[in-house]
Amino acid sequence: MNALHSRFSRPSVFLTTAILVFGCALSGCLSRPALHRQTFAFTASEAIPTNILATARVLGIRNLQIAAPFEGRSLVYRTGDNAYVRDPYAEFLDTPAESLLVTIREWLRDNASFAVVVEPGSYLKPNTFAEIGVTRFYGDFRQPQRPVAVLTMRFLFLDATNGLPGKVLLEREYARSIPLKSATPAALMDGWNQALTQILTKVTSDFRHSESEEPRERAQSDPGKVP
Repeated sequence: MNALHSRFSRPSVFLTTAILVFGCALSGCLSRPALHRQTFAFTASEAIPTNILATARVLGIRNLQIAAPFEGRSLVYRTGDNAYVRDPYAEFLDTPAESLLVTIREWLRDNASFAVVVEPGSYLKPNTFAEIGVTRFYGDFRQPQRPVAVLTMRFLFLDATNGLPGKVLLEREYARSIPLKSATPAALMDGWNQALTQILTKVTSDFRHSESEEPRERAQSDPGKVP
């Protein structure tokens, strides 16, 4: 069992699979002009520039897992405290895990968050591993007039100096709830993209800070260091 399985437990949420044509039409949870199939993919906006230098680490993302209730291609809506529905007319082009993974790699490269972000099978060996877990990932339509995009992600960064997972460098959960302009699949996708951008910006900032603090902590803990 890898580190992600041992650290990231899947939420015990029972997902009620229902046909959106009936469920949402009756509850009024989602508005759409016509019933036609729509497909989506993740995108993330450019990060806001900071004065923090990028880390020199070579990053490899070992895996990205989405909790079972939300890992399918269909968009998921929460319509009650314990009621969820999958939309058969709105889905991802690929699995959401693959769409997220591609977008995260591209964002980290484009925003110079790491020296290099390698693909699986690359001849360049990473000295840092990341494992990502998505625990909440749905449109919250319990209040149809106040729809919200919900995204919660956990990031685990591990030192891999010898090519094997070692010391934990950063482990943290990031949650975002983005108000939507309307209760539509397109608006929900925009909200998720906004949430993803905010999370990636924060996690890379946190990682850079942890990198800059580590040498200082080592120096402070070195009993032989002369002040």
